[in-house]
Amino acid sequence: MTIFQALLLFVAGFLSGAVNAIAGGGTFLTFGAMTLGGVPPIVANATSSIVQFPGYITSALAYAKEIRADRRNAILLGVISAIGGLAGALLLLSLSNPSFRAMVPWLLIAATAIFAAGPLLKPKARSDEHRIGPLGAASQMATSVYGGFFGAGMGIMMLAVLGLATGGSYHRLNALKNFISIVIALIAILVFAAGGVVSWLHATIMVPGAALGGYCGVWAARRVPQAVIRSIVVAVGLLLAAYYFFTG
Repeated sequence: MTIFQALLLFVAGFLSGAVNAIAGGGTFLTFGAMTLGGVPPIVANATSSIVQFPGYITSALAYAKEIRADRRNAILLGVISAIGGLAGALLLLSLSNPSFRAMVPWLLIAATAIFAAGPLLKPKARSDEHRIGPLGAASQMATSVYGGFFGAGMGIMMLAVLGLATGGSYHRLNALKNFISIVIALIAILVFAAGGVVSWLHATIMVPGAALGGYCGVWAARRVPQAVIRSIVVAVGLLLAAYYFFTG
């Protein structure tokens, strides 16, 4: 690996942490950077979970006040997400690289479509808070299974699910999303590390960037128009999907 390649991986990690803190979609960048560099898709996907993890932590720390204020929902959603994340990670390990490679462009298209539709999925903000009902719990379970399996677009899916299930302001929902992402990523990391499908060299290079980007992303979430970030992430998702379709 050259210094230039390592620098690109660090930048991909930083940008992924930043966009995850704002809405989600960072996996598009880390997964794309690694697979375009020749890393097998399952290894790239598993390693992306590790790369995103520090960014989730720093983003959650930046939202610590909001998370503490909503700790009951955070704990309940954390338990649900741990179970779903475990199921998704184990499902990924059951596949071969060629099988998963054939699924990648379709997963990217689906994730990009969900991410692009995020503003339409977002309900009107409410100032009141509600406990998670059966439908909200089931929806979060499905989202966490997807997150443990692939993860790209998971953030906007959770924002939509949490908004419909509990209501509240964007920053309240984003705080919950970042906390739950820690749980899903941690479970996935343990499974992937045990399964021997992690590229620790790539992770070591990108993790510091993701941690820094995650903290900076919360600052950006309060100031930078989300439409700008969303447009960039959608463009990256579509370009990656096109690449995998035409090189498959």
